[in-house]
Amino acid sequence: MRAALIREIGQPFQVEDITIAAPTGREVLVDVRASGLCHSDITVARNGMGIGLPAVLGHEIAGVVAAVGPDVAHIKVGDHVVAAALQPCGHCQACLRGNLNACSNPGSLDRAPDAEPRLESGTAPVVQMQGLGGFAEQALIHENQLVAINPHMPFEQASIIGCAVATGAGSIFNAAKVTPGQSVAIIGCGGVGLNAIQAAALAGATTIIAVDIQADKLELAETFGATATVNSGTEDAAARVLELTSGAGVDHAFVMIGVPAVAETAMASLGFGGTTYLVGGMRPGATLDVHPSPADSSLLSKQQGVRGIWLGSSNFYADIPMYVDLYLQGKLNLDDLISQRIDLDDINEAYEALERGGIARSVITFPASS
Repeated sequence: MRAALIREIGQPFQVEDITIAAPTGREVLVDVRASGLCHSDITVARNGMGIGLPAVLGHEIAGVVAAVGPDVAHIKVGDHVVAAALQPCGHCQACLRGNLNACSNPGSLDRAPDAEPRLESGTAPVVQMQGLGGFAEQALIHENQLVAINPHMPFEQASIIGCAVATGAGSIFNAAKVTPGQSVAIIGCGGVGLNAIQAAALAGATTIIAVDIQADKLELAETFGATATVNSGTEDAAARVLELTSGAGVDHAFVMIGVPAVAETAMASLGFGGTTYLVGGMRPGATLDVHPSPADSSLLSKQQGVRGIWLGSSNFYADIPMYVDLYLQGKLNLDDLISQRIDLDDINEAYEALERGGIARSVITFPASS
């Protein structure tokens, strides 16, 4: 099958033919029909983040089940499925409580080190990022990472649910638990940020401030439910957020861009009891300058907080079907999140366009297998 590989950190993707094994145990072979391009994949491709090489990245996957291993219990051939970028074992204390991103045994879903690799290039094993590897025509995935969905859901929109929607909307619903009447600031209006904006509107937030340096993204943010926009490239974002809230600050500030200075802007935008949520991944070695002393910060006196969020604190077994239902009911706008549909061969150019800004999500589409 054809796949886009990373062979060296900092180098472009290489599209080539590799082999994929037959499913064993609880593995599921998925014919990938759509795979979203998330910024975190290019962060891994450029910085490594500890991943082995060569590797197939890609973690926003929707497709059709082509085959299943003999022990698969919840997925069947022909199911339309969405993958999630978590590897829950399903039996540790965290998993049993529904805290899938806190699983104690994520490596248990991988094949044993002495087993035949799931993916090979020649005779060399190929790593699947987060057990997925969606930048390929097929993916071999443990059933714990898959959710069967309504077959009426289009594949392109379904693919971005596993990360962009789960992370953005989940940050609002699961982590911050935004309630009607509250105020939020969303800093970074890419695919994750736009989903946070529309989720905040669904949750009943009455002040939703979108912050970005791209004017076209701010225009799009308004169509997703932002009540005000701030261009941080031309004005002091924190000062403007405080002005828009009559000096009160916001209840929740979400940092969708993994840059410490952006997080500090978010902290300066908070009101009493407010929390800054770090959603976008930061580069290795990044630090955040926090001054809790009342002499140089309001963190203590205003009882504010800083919290990290991973994949929207999602229990994706429940959340993914909910987002599918919201889309099919016309309550969740995923159509306008897809800026372009591309072929696998166009992956490098698409990531260059994503880096330049102005694109919410590009999605690789694959034809139905004959």
